Amino acid sequence: MVKLFEMAARLDRAGITVTRCGLIVVLLWIGGLKAFRYEADGIVPFVANSPLMSFFYNDGENYSSHRNPEGKLVPENRAWHEANNTYGFAWGLGAVIVLYGVLLCFHPWLPQVAAVGSFLVFVMSFVTLSFLITTPECWVPALGDARHGFPYLSGAGRLVLKDAIMMGAALVTLASSAQSYLRRREHSLAADAV
Repeated sequence: MVKLFEMAARLDRAGITVTRCGLIVVLLWIGGLKAFRYEADGIVPFVANSPLMSFFYNDGENYSSHRNPEGKLVPENRAWHEANNTYGFAWGLGAVIVLYGVLLCFHPWLPQVAAVGSFLVFVMSFVTLSFLITTPECWVPALGDARHGFPYLSGAGRLVLKDAIMMGAALVTLASSAQSYLRRREHSLAADAV
């Protein structure tokens, strides 16, 4: 049994690598999906209710009557989203998220760049978690069941809560990339001193 724990204790480097790769895949994939209208439609309640982002929309207050269910095309709603800047904002946000993923890819060559990327992912996750406070759709609505509101997370709320894991993963990769950068810097300074 102790041998299993000894083996597990040596998995920390592999764990950091898997964590970094997981962040990269999620950031590139989710960021890339922001270019598609169904994904842009899906983030509207979060953006419209956020005091940090609602100004990106032209008419964020009226989003609820223009929601498109995933997989369904409602031309009138699509036109409203075009006028609202839903898609322009989503494309910009997606580009930023993809950029963060790309920054993490630099870890083997420029760990200081990856450290900055990890820090930005940490901040992004913090902002995303703020949606639990600002977005009513994160909680089960009062539609007749006695169990609604806090602490009953809706599908949107469960999606947002997962960013707590992203936040922790970003701190792990931030520390790893910073340590790698400092080791390289120390090695370089020692080599220059010789």
